Amino acid sequence: MNPVTIISDYGHYFSQTKQLMPMNLSRLVSNIILVSPERLNTTLPKVRLLEGTSFLEGRVLNYICEIVDTDYILFLTRTNELVIDQKALEVMIDMAEKVRAGIVYCDFYEENKNEKKLHPLNDYQPGSIRDDFDFGAMMLFSTKVVKTAIKKYGAIPPVRYGGLYDIRLKVSIDNPIYHIKEPLYSVIQDNKSSEGKSHFAYVDPKNTHIQKEMESVFTDYLRKIGAFIPYERLKRADKIKNPFPVVASVIIPVKNRKNTIIDAIKSALSQKTDFPFNIIVVDNHSQDGTTFVISSLVDKHPDVKHIIPIRTDLGIGGCWNEAVYSPYCGRYAVQLDSDDLYSSPYTLQKIVDMLMQGSYAMVIGSYCIVNYNLEEIPPGLIDHREWTDENGHNNALRINGLGAPRAFDTDIVRKIGFLNVSYGEDYALALRICREYKIGRIFENLYLCRRWYGNTDASLSIEDANRNDAFKDKVRTDEILARQALNKRLEG
Repeated sequence: MNPVTIISDYGHYFSQTKQLMPMNLSRLVSNIILVSPERLNTTLPKVRLLEGTSFLEGRVLNYICEIVDTDYILFLTRTNELVIDQKALEVMIDMAEKVRAGIVYCDFYEENKNEKKLHPLNDYQPGSIRDDFDFGAMMLFSTKVVKTAIKKYGAIPPVRYGGLYDIRLKVSIDNPIYHIKEPLYSVIQDNKSSEGKSHFAYVDPKNTHIQKEMESVFTDYLRKIGAFIPYERLKRADKIKNPFPVVASVIIPVKNRKNTIIDAIKSALSQKTDFPFNIIVVDNHSQDGTTFVISSLVDKHPDVKHIIPIRTDLGIGGCWNEAVYSPYCGRYAVQLDSDDLYSSPYTLQKIVDMLMQGSYAMVIGSYCIVNYNLEEIPPGLIDHREWTDENGHNNALRINGLGAPRAFDTDIVRKIGFLNVSYGEDYALALRICREYKIGRIFENLYLCRRWYGNTDASLSIEDANRNDAFKDKVRTDEILARQALNKRLEG
């Protein structure tokens, strides 16, 4: 078999070097390069210490890619202890050669004292371009492919965190990234991070500097594949052509939320504006008493429009379509989820003012994470400060969401429509809109986003999380293809 160089940060040192050699993997391992910020000596065979903070550094990774002379490079990307199957490298190398892959990764087991469970991963597709796409703890790169990609697309930039992301994207341009659907190693679990931390890691303000770095790497990639959209090409929304019953409609899709829907509707009713608005509640055949709660408010407040769709197969996106295509919908359609609230009586006015003044197709505000009792919880305010007018519409393809509350020009939404799904429907629409139109941002807190056990994304299984991620990857795949086609049409 062709030999492999293993690359790991020093945090992996003791667990992984102890596991590799006893399992008779040494015949496939030519070198082990450990990146460490300290000067350390080791007498272990084949182990070399390389100074640096991490192999994620562009400077360090460029040097590694230059000096490695084995056919493959195995990156160990986590600090956990790993137990690697004896056949793991053979299987990964064999598959890399069969499909001529630039990168190979595989499923794994999660182990702790009490259990061992399978952790399946998603297949890679053109839209799997998030910097936090889960490859597991091991990624096998073809050295030849890496060196070719660097020669063709340029060296890894002088980044601190984005080196592996950069080379992964460059490799993916001309080479397949292959997923082996077989667990070939185990990750020994320590203390698991909380769901809340995991769910909001990419929008945590503490990670802003990392996000900016990843955006730079990603934008360069979009240019290389012909999917970059210049800001100057984006349009503003057309002036009003069709009559609308009101200036704005607050849209609340709901199903089985009797404990929170009344708070949401009252929050909308409390809005103080200098224009007429209504509230469209799309009740998706609730069975827990939600319908009765809504009906009791409709009797007292004629501006609350209660829609129960004829169809019984609607997701959240389908419910939005029911609202925006209804005769009740105003010039602008503004989001309010059935378990959330606006942060003040002036949220709706601020959103509509920006939509009007900027002639935007869409405006997105900022929100604060709160618990069921509306008490702020970490990470607090999510304002997506990474957004810029010049590049936000491109960077939107990299991140997993754009924020809330979201508001739309109704004419434009009616031309596009929501996907009839209950996850990612808003993200898909936002990507489609910002391919063509300008989006406005409000960076002050306008919205209280409740985190509680009843959320649709609370306590997801790995299978459900994978399904959601794969769906958004498919949305990104379709959007990249559309942007590439648009650029070819306009530039060719």
